[in-house]
Amino acid sequence: MEQMAQVASTKSQRSNPVMEPGPLSETGTWRDFVSVTKVGITVANLMTVFAGLWLSSTAQANGTLILWTLLGTALVIMSGTCLNNYIDRDLDRYMERTAKRALAKGRLNPTTVMWMGIGMALVGSAILTFLVNPLTAVIGLIGLFDYVVVYTMWLKRTSTLSTIGGAISGAVPIVMGWTAYSNNLDMGALTLFLIMFMWQMPHTLALSIRRSQDYGKAGIPVLPVVKGFEVTKRHMLRYVAAMIPTSILVFEFTHADLGYLVTMMVIGLIWLVHTFVGFFAQDTIRWARQSFVISLIYLTSMSIVFIVETSLL
Repeated sequence: MEQMAQVASTKSQRSNPVMEPGPLSETGTWRDFVSVTKVGITVANLMTVFAGLWLSSTAQANGTLILWTLLGTALVIMSGTCLNNYIDRDLDRYMERTAKRALAKGRLNPTTVMWMGIGMALVGSAILTFLVNPLTAVIGLIGLFDYVVVYTMWLKRTSTLSTIGGAISGAVPIVMGWTAYSNNLDMGALTLFLIMFMWQMPHTLALSIRRSQDYGKAGIPVLPVVKGFEVTKRHMLRYVAAMIPTSILVFEFTHADLGYLVTMMVIGLIWLVHTFVGFFAQDTIRWARQSFVISLIYLTSMSIVFIVETSLL
């Protein structure tokens, strides 16, 4: 209740979503410009792009297609992070995790970062359209629109449904990898989207529990802040449980082999048991941190198994 009251109070203080003007000139360094592209997140997403591409092609994709797919997708993803930094700069200053960002601290001109984002979206989409295929470019733009407009500008500031909005865009990169070779939005692409969407939900909710105080200070209505930890754990349990049958669908409709299925079943069951144990955890923040690590192990393992297993076919 205290967290809910804090959110309501904070939201009332920041009811005007119009951004405040930033500095007219940059005082930041090249490191600040790199930071708004969120290199770590971009690289993590490229891992799933390559896994989807390699799986789709059964290891037959040539180096040129791989290069243009990774470059075009990276630019679209970095476009999203630049625009996210630009839009969220008013909220970032209230969160410990983001208060030192270049825009929150005023080291970069917001307009410059906005145009960086738009420019990367245009160049990345052009690369995907003319050097990969138009379908992959369109899927990338849909993911970008969802991340920037639906998630960042709308749901993140107004609703606990923001996690769903973010999960949709987070599930797009692996699909882009798949369609880059197949040029077809088939059942393989849809099941990969589904497994990534299911993965994003407990992954993000675990992070939301860990950072719940931070989100509360910024007035961001994530599920743990608005509904509490127990409700959030129930949501996580449903999604982790749903990942097990979804793993079977991926096995059925893609070129994934038995090694993938066994690996995902084992890690999925470990994650499911750990999620259930969370209802009895004495330290929920510590439990959420462990759940977040398991989610990273799940994603990394899935990508590696896709790549290695496909290479051995």
